[in-house]
Amino acid sequence: MARDKSPIVKQSRREGYALAPKAQKVMVKKSGIPGEHSGMRARGGSLYLTQLREKQKVRRLYGLLERQFAKLMDEAMKADGLSGENLLQYLERRADNAVYRAGFATTRRAARQLVSHGHFLLNGKRINIPSLRLKPGDVLTVRPGSANTTYFKNLENINASTQPLSWMKADVKKMKIEITGLPKREEAEVGINEQLIVEYYSR
Repeated sequence: MARDKSPIVKQSRREGYALAPKAQKVMVKKSGIPGEHSGMRARGGSLYLTQLREKQKVRRLYGLLERQFAKLMDEAMKADGLSGENLLQYLERRADNAVYRAGFATTRRAARQLVSHGHFLLNGKRINIPSLRLKPGDVLTVRPGSANTTYFKNLENINASTQPLSWMKADVKKMKIEITGLPKREEAEVGINEQLIVEYYSR
């Protein structure tokens, strides 16, 4: 399964946006772009560059490759409603993102690994595809064989600061995630300007 293995801190510095908690700490000391000109931040540049950087930021934030992201954007633009909001909703409804949002992992990369290694059941059936799109009524549970591992036995200590969301119910003790609705725009990651992404793909 293809995935971007480049360091998340390096990606974060390139985008000027903390893509993971550990990147936030590093960027306090090193805020410039990585590489030879690390002391500099990219200049304002053109509108195209601004759109490109926003697209790259969101793509990396949710852990998608370029082709995956472009395909998702194409679907979002063909669907009813606002294309940008459709895109964010599709991203939020990914199985790996739901595992992360529910507090079962500290990062999306970790959540992706948990799903791809088959630690979860979706409506009773084992899954290993992080990009599966969840819908209202779906239930994710930790596989019985995985529930006895050290990781899941300590699940309550993994991410106690997780904020509750309107579209899911997470029960750490029962190791269960219920999808109760659809994500709202304001519940996506902060600091995203989805309109710039729409404009980038509308060129």
